[in-house]
Amino acid sequence: MIKLLHTADWQIGKLFGQFEPDEATLLAEARFTTVAHLAKFASAEGVDLILVAGDVFDAQGVADKTIHRLFNAMAGFAGPWVMIPGNHDAGLAESVWTRAERIGAIPANVTVCLKAEPLILARPAVALLPAPLTQRITYTDLTEWFAGADTPAGLPRIGLAHGSVQGILAEGIDSSNPIAAGRAEQGRLDYLALGDWHGTKQVDARCWYAGTPETDRFRANESGQALLVELDGPGALPRVTPITTGQFRWHDQSVALHVSSDVDQLVERIAAFGPADVVQLSLSGHTDLAGHRCLADAIGKARGRARSLLADLSALRLEPTDDDIAALHADGYLGDVIAELQAGQDGPDADVARDALALLAGILDEQRASAGAAR
Repeated sequence: MIKLLHTADWQIGKLFGQFEPDEATLLAEARFTTVAHLAKFASAEGVDLILVAGDVFDAQGVADKTIHRLFNAMAGFAGPWVMIPGNHDAGLAESVWTRAERIGAIPANVTVCLKAEPLILARPAVALLPAPLTQRITYTDLTEWFAGADTPAGLPRIGLAHGSVQGILAEGIDSSNPIAAGRAEQGRLDYLALGDWHGTKQVDARCWYAGTPETDRFRANESGQALLVELDGPGALPRVTPITTGQFRWHDQSVALHVSSDVDQLVERIAAFGPADVVQLSLSGHTDLAGHRCLADAIGKARGRARSLLADLSALRLEPTDDDIAALHADGYLGDVIAELQAGQDGPDADVARDALALLAGILDEQRASAGAAR
């Protein structure tokens, strides 16, 4: 039996520009740590070979230091690694791969396939058919040659490719770097290891996307995994087991608020986020001043616990009740201002009006509390 670890889309060097700099740095750092965990897992599980199906690097222009750090992170597994370039790190005439070779960063147990030709390994005894991307976008199927490729009899045939299986992924995704559906069968492959789609996905009995081992976007697509693949021999169906590898859980939550109990439930949900959570929260509907204060307090505290929390309140309308306004003692001019800001939430500057209303209410509330304490 041969045991493989299939992974892809490491995106080393990803910048995470939508986050605060300190959060972006930690998310980028996690990608190195996850690679190190993959190596340790493979060693502990007695894996024979690790396959990396493209997009090892997020861009061609990553720093030399980043290249060295990546290959150092792989040191925990001394067995063979086989990689191909993807669309982010395509094997151009001058690329991140030629630079990695030039600076001596690639260890002896790592093979980077830059040509579409069979790679025959002795340990483990397998025939690998790689389809490296030599440019960012192609419109022909680079795996087509698999079917006509001769490999030694008795060796499992394993394909390695990066692209979009036609008719399988979401509409609009399969427009470039195409891979024909049924390629594993057409290519007489025992297993076809794919990269490009960032979530784990089975295409057919012999063909899988591993997904990125560390989630990097707000999309519910079974990311943060690698695949443990067991092959009993040529012709046998592979046994594929998804392995959880990601350090962080990414949540994309859209919540509409209408009554006070909605706010209470959301506050409880926010309070449950911890150091492993990366959260994107979008709120809509409406709430009164008390609800807004509770939400602001819960979000502020959660930002100190979660790895990151992005909150968008632009669609949430602030609607002070008559009791709210009366409690603020905002008579005369201030009452008119509050009414104007409340109405302004229906205009083109709704965000400004809502934030100004919340700020003014907060100031008046603090003044009222201070006055009460001074009595």
